Amino acid sequence: MSDTPLLSVRGLRSGYGAVEVLRGIDLEVAPGEIVALLGSNGAGKTTFNHTVSALVRARAGSVRFGGEDITGAHYRGVVSLGLIHVPEGRRTFPNLSVLENLELGSFARARGNRAANLERVFEIFPRLKERSTQLAGTMSGGEQQMLAIARGLMGEPRLLILDEPSLGLSPLLVEELFGLVGRLHAQGLAILLVEQNVAQSLEIAQRAYVLENGAIQFSGSSAELLATDRLRQAYLGV
Repeated sequence: MSDTPLLSVRGLRSGYGAVEVLRGIDLEVAPGEIVALLGSNGAGKTTFNHTVSALVRARAGSVRFGGEDITGAHYRGVVSLGLIHVPEGRRTFPNLSVLENLELGSFARARGNRAANLERVFEIFPRLKERSTQLAGTMSGGEQQMLAIARGLMGEPRLLILDEPSLGLSPLLVEELFGLVGRLHAQGLAILLVEQNVAQSLEIAQRAYVLENGAIQFSGSSAELLATDRLRQAYLGV
């Protein structure tokens, strides 16, 4: 694994209006690494994702991706570099077909490889191939989550940010989802897994950060965090 981070966040501050949500976040993801950003609802995880993805402007600090400073970049420029964010709530286009949703995933990046990437996505998600003409809005929550991830893959991400991918899914679908994330990582994809599901995230992540009230409270390897009494009591109930 490279010593140079793929994503490097330093002293990041961000918020909305008069409210500062993030207060000095430091975080790194190396090429080919899976890192979990954990925290309860309202901890600041989605604000972090939006700021790194340039949907919300940083107030202080820096974000570097692939060695390039993207702190003040436009979100289209961030996507074009290969930092692709699968948002909370799936955000598929309900009145478009599965195929049309997937094609939109390569609009800003990898448009020339659309056919090959579509074939790869259908190999990973055969259910989407079966339903390629179905309207996204008529699919189940689990199927829409598959579609959202597949749409992200269409852009050939160098880093895939998954924002609360297990939210609202049944336990069986959550198991399936985390298995998928593990398989994508095994193929060499760097992933930032942003989740409330602490136990299962720590099972597949190499390292993790725990966000509370807009600040990182714990960080380290998954094994180190599982051995932290305060974290185990607060998040795992043991």
